[in-house]
Amino acid sequence: MTCPQNIFKSRPNSFLHLPFHFDHFTMKGAKSKTGATKKGDNKLAVKRKAPASERAGKKPAKKEKPAKDPNKPKRPASAFFVFMEEFRQTFKKEHPNNKSVSVVGKAGGDKWKSLSDAEKAPYVAKAEKRKTEYNKVMQAYNKKQAEGAAEAEDEDESDKSKSEVNDDEDDEEDESGGE
Repeated sequence: MTCPQNIFKSRPNSFLHLPFHFDHFTMKGAKSKTGATKKGDNKLAVKRKAPASERAGKKPAKKEKPAKDPNKPKRPASAFFVFMEEFRQTFKKEHPNNKSVSVVGKAGGDKWKSLSDAEKAPYVAKAEKRKTEYNKVMQAYNKKQAEGAAEAEDEDESDKSKSEVNDDEDDEEDESGGE
């Protein structure tokens, strides 16, 4: 049996007949014999950002979020969170040394999943009650907001109308013989 090294001794150029070429095994980013990079390297190349002066007009500015109204009512808790309010208290009594919030949350989630629909019913009822109260408060809030916006518009219109009325009165006085 002949050794594989002997193959190249008998046929020194036999590797040229292989289906691949050794250019495929060059290092990433290396130049080929012609001095140009390969197409595959272009796909892997990292795109560089343009200088800030060139990008200034292309990228839109971030939109600022409107400020949150501190008077806006908070959304009501879901049935699960109503359950968790009660569960946290009982869990703290049973495990006074536990300081981890995640442990309480996991235990509460597992307990909630194990409850039947009948056991969840009181929490669902409390959540529905809170939701109806929230909707009433929210309607009042929205009505107040709409009135506030209307008053602001009325003030602008009333200021304009006062000045127009004063101008008209001045014109009439000048035409009638003026004072």
